[in-house]
Amino acid sequence: MMGAGKTAVGKALAVRLGAQFLDSDAEIEAAANMTIAEIFQRDGEAFFRDRETEVIDRLMETQCCVLSTGGGAFLSERNRALISQKGVSVWLNAELKLLWGRVRHKDTRPLLRTDNPYQTLRALYDARVPIYAQADLAVMARPEYSIDQMTDQVMDALVQRPDVVEANT
Repeated sequence: MMGAGKTAVGKALAVRLGAQFLDSDAEIEAAANMTIAEIFQRDGEAFFRDRETEVIDRLMETQCCVLSTGGGAFLSERNRALISQKGVSVWLNAELKLLWGRVRHKDTRPLLRTDNPYQTLRALYDARVPIYAQADLAVMARPEYSIDQMTDQVMDALVQRPDVVEANT
């Protein structure tokens, strides 16, 4: 979900793993020379989602990396399959209250540009949580966790997947 910490934790995780950090939204923006919000406005969500799948597929095919995707990317069954086939999906499971506290003062979230952004976030949350629960790994995000502590939690989950990360013993 937006506000879960995908970018901050992803960057910290990449440093720990000695891997490149990539953000699918940033890659789309660079290719289009437009912001995600502008793409949504000009071309619509369906167009954006098609480009998003193409970018995820390309990045995971050619890069050994930590890839942060937009919150809606995992809703696509095709994206879930791509990610699990070519890597491992990690759900940063944050409660609605935490997410709202992180996104409510930002105007960079096109899906929250509504008359009642909290209700919109709640509806997105309720709809997405069952799909996010299909991730290969789930890590609970807590308000008291720093980025480093959250990254520790993700590392602990990843070492359970020796095909992805080897434990340092």
